[in-house]
Amino acid sequence: MSKGSKKSTLSLAALGAVARRFRALADPTRLALIQELMQGERTVGALHAAVGTSQANASKQLAALAAEGVLARRREGVYAYYRIADPSIHALCELVCDSLARRHQDAWAQVAQEVGA
Repeated sequence: MSKGSKKSTLSLAALGAVARRFRALADPTRLALIQELMQGERTVGALHAAVGTSQANASKQLAALAAEGVLARRREGVYAYYRIADPSIHALCELVCDSLARRHQDAWAQVAQEVGA
């Protein structure tokens, strides 16, 4: 799908799966939870405290990410532990964050150039 890629074109059904994955990631709370999980497996309690949301909301968002295959969940006694199940999430987050950082850096450089002109 990338420019100059030699991969075959995806079917509409496959593109639907891609769209569902992006929809699952299109929430700031979910991204904050993923960011915390990049440090390793955590309990729901630790995650909700770390991202500043209620435990009920954290559980709801984590369940949505798990349903889409982004996260995996395991129970140990009364605790639910989550971890990143799809390792491509690390690369995707890094790619998007780096792209945004470059865009903002370029925008600020352009503003500085215009102000200095």
